[in-house]
Amino acid sequence: MNQTGAIVGVGMLAVLSLLVLDGCSKAQADPKAEAPPAAKVVPDVDLTLFSVDHLEQYPLAVATEHPTTSELVVTGTVSPDVSRAVPVVSMATGRVTGIHARLGDTVKAGQLLLSIRSDDVAGGFSDYRKAVRDEVLARTQLDRAKDLYSHGAIAQADLQVAEDTEDKAKIDVETTEEHLRLLGNDPNNPKGEVEVFAPASGVITDQQVTNAAGVQGLGSTPFTISDLSNIWVICDVYENDLATVRLGDPAEIRLNAYPGQVFHGKVSNIGSVMDPQIRTAKVRIELPNPGMMRLGMFVTATFRGQSMEMHTEVPASAVLHIHDRDYVYVPAPDNKLRRLEVVSGDNLPNNMVEVKSGIKSGQQVVSNALVLEHTVDQ
Repeated sequence: MNQTGAIVGVGMLAVLSLLVLDGCSKAQADPKAEAPPAAKVVPDVDLTLFSVDHLEQYPLAVATEHPTTSELVVTGTVSPDVSRAVPVVSMATGRVTGIHARLGDTVKAGQLLLSIRSDDVAGGFSDYRKAVRDEVLARTQLDRAKDLYSHGAIAQADLQVAEDTEDKAKIDVETTEEHLRLLGNDPNNPKGEVEVFAPASGVITDQQVTNAAGVQGLGSTPFTISDLSNIWVICDVYENDLATVRLGDPAEIRLNAYPGQVFHGKVSNIGSVMDPQIRTAKVRIELPNPGMMRLGMFVTATFRGQSMEMHTEVPASAVLHIHDRDYVYVPAPDNKLRRLEVVSGDNLPNNMVEVKSGIKSGQQVVSNALVLEHTVDQ
């Protein structure tokens, strides 16, 4: 009996094992049971395309063509006119005791810039006093020689020697006196400091001296004063574009800091040396400074060519300016509008504006983009 039960138990275990193995094999045979669920693809949203309820409320205008001259646009920087830059020099060698103007200051001619403690003053005053004493002695000797010559006591040659000595003594006095005045000192009231004054009016564009620094006389230039009423714009023009730029050509200047204003200059020089790395030449434009141009400013220069080109124009109200970019709205299928980025150009007569790229002639645009932009924002 016990033997029969054992046999039955073994049989049941065998049946259960077969059932488990069969289930595992079915699970392995069905790949869908372990595969992840299929990804749901969401179409990308076109932020430049949107629907409007009543498209007829937004009048359309057709972009047209207008003839204009070809143009070349390059970048450059504002630089001083070197012909209007005046170096400030010191006639004396010594140590700086006072700086009365700084880099970037606007100064006037004759304004005190620098004070220098110099031994040149003491030496110059010593030479001046010696020259004065020598001239007094020479004049006394000349008076004596005249008296002796009138009494026949000396020859005429001796009188001429005395006159020559007196003349040379006067020259020495004048020379040493002028030297003291060049050092900024009064011969009758000398002082140990040399004062340096501005030789011209303008802006200090370079400073090479600090407090307690040494000054080496004519060998150093403590300051440079530049007249910025007229400035230069130095541009880099690529080799392939040099044929479109000529001496005397007008140029339109736009400052990055003031993009809405246009300034007019003239090409005054085209560099004779090419940059071997980037293959550009320096082109210099001269123009008056309205007061807002500062040295080092980045500018955009536009040169007008001689050939005629056809450019696109649209109503000025059709162009929307957002964050230094220009946009227009054009109709799209299914009662929709699309916003396109364009590059605008000059303002034209009859409230039109030039469009350099982004749309073509014959294309329709919304004539009043500002009203449409307010509607979209709401």
